[in-house]
Amino acid sequence: EGHMWRDCPTGGDGDSRPKGCFKCGEEGHMSRECPNGGAGGDNDDRPPPYIPPPPPEDEELIYQSTQTGINFNKYDAIKVEVSGENWPNPITSFDDAKLPDTVGQNVLKSGYEKPTPVQKYSIPIVNNNRDLMACAQTGSGKTAAFLLPVLSGMFRNGLKSADSFSESQTPQAIVVGPTRELVNQIYIEARKFARGTMIQPVVVYGGTSVRSQLANLSRGCNMLIATPGRLLDFIDRGKVSCECVEYIILDEADRMLDMGFEPEIRRLLGAPGMPDKNTRHTLMFSATSPDDIQKLAHEFLRDDFLFLTVGRVGGACSDVTQAMIQIDHSEKRDKLMELLSDVPTTKARTLVFVDTKRNADFLATLPSQENLPTTSIHGDRQQREREMALVDFKNGTCPILIATSVAARGLDIPKVEHVINYDLPSEIDEYVHRIGRTGRCGNLGTATSFYDDSKDGTLARSLVKVLSDAQQEVPDWLETCALGAVGTHHGPKGGRFGARDARTTGASGGRSNRETGDYDYNDGGTSAGNAPQGGGASGGFSDDEWN
Repeated sequence: EGHMWRDCPTGGDGDSRPKGCFKCGEEGHMSRECPNGGAGGDNDDRPPPYIPPPPPEDEELIYQSTQTGINFNKYDAIKVEVSGENWPNPITSFDDAKLPDTVGQNVLKSGYEKPTPVQKYSIPIVNNNRDLMACAQTGSGKTAAFLLPVLSGMFRNGLKSADSFSESQTPQAIVVGPTRELVNQIYIEARKFARGTMIQPVVVYGGTSVRSQLANLSRGCNMLIATPGRLLDFIDRGKVSCECVEYIILDEADRMLDMGFEPEIRRLLGAPGMPDKNTRHTLMFSATSPDDIQKLAHEFLRDDFLFLTVGRVGGACSDVTQAMIQIDHSEKRDKLMELLSDVPTTKARTLVFVDTKRNADFLATLPSQENLPTTSIHGDRQQREREMALVDFKNGTCPILIATSVAARGLDIPKVEHVINYDLPSEIDEYVHRIGRTGRCGNLGTATSFYDDSKDGTLARSLVKVLSDAQQEVPDWLETCALGAVGTHHGPKGGRFGARDARTTGASGGRSNRETGDYDYNDGGTSAGNAPQGGGASGGFSDDEWN
């Protein structure tokens, strides 16, 4: 100890770097992957890079799906609006969707009996080579609404050979989502629909081994599903080429194009080799879309794009029974334990949302002390812990999940019966996304929210509007709080929900700054302001080495 190898006084010549692992001295592996458990180095306490388990190969597991609920047939009565010129007629069944035979068979195996409204309209729109901005209530089937026509289009246009072991992969479709959990969920759906075809979907996201993801990518990739940070880094390093991209899909588009995320999207859409907007197709899907965000989105879509709204956009699903509890902060813990007390009997999966990562871990210990199996998920947990928490929650091992907003966006967790907002979010669209984890596909659900007037007063008017639009009871005390609230609006940061095409409204609103919530906006990459030039190393990875 006490000197670098180049300065070794015992014979090192300083001209050549020692070969082999720094821990055990053997060649053929890096020190962080040392199979011999060698000691040494500054990162001994660091966990090994996380390699997610491979997805299931058993058909019963692959095609398991959320069962539709008693209100699924009500979807046919939901109001649908399409704005734009010459839009195609909606389909009435998947037989009309022009799906390749194998994809159509996979849809049937997945238990899809008939398309939801967003699928009825989106599929023919994309099949007719139109760009689309689609807004529909959460839990309405948006993922299949873009995956199915994109898969069909890739077959129709001719599959580019997914060159195994190529230095750079050239996907025909790129799907981007804001969180690791969401993109992994989209990948599972894409893999299910593409099973038995030549299409190879691949997912990349932060918190996992770079080397493992590069190995998966090198086996060939027609459809790449990714969080933006790691996707941009792979592009910068020449591991992904955009020259063959035919489809760009932005899921949760309101967040993806909010001002805080605009630089990353611009970097992606301006990446070397990326076809311009009149050559590729751009699709945006979300449950909310404020007018000012729509206007920003118009820059990325063709001029003749179609705008689709399904139901009360930005509103809560009427299949969710919403309850508001006025409560002081000091009383929240006792009330939470009261609400959770019947979980051992009912086995009801209960999702509890909190504001901070620290509070998520702390609150998870309270039910556990009462023999109520509980887990937590937030951005500071290692990726293996986050994925294990979701697995335990989905299979009922831990029927209570304490979460920050990282779990709120687009995740389809089967059989969530109760959502509790221990802390209400600062914006109403986040509230809508949170309670949308229950009451999906016509199933019924319950959402209970703790309201503290000293903290949540600016949300009062928006809550009254959401409750009223969903035909829910509005407590008298909340009406009073709303009347006393000053300067609040029904919409994020003074904006309005995008239930209409901004081209026809002339509405405007302020753009929000980068969110401080628990999202993976720079997941595995750099911020736009520190973007590497010329494909240089970003320094954004903390889980693995490139060389």
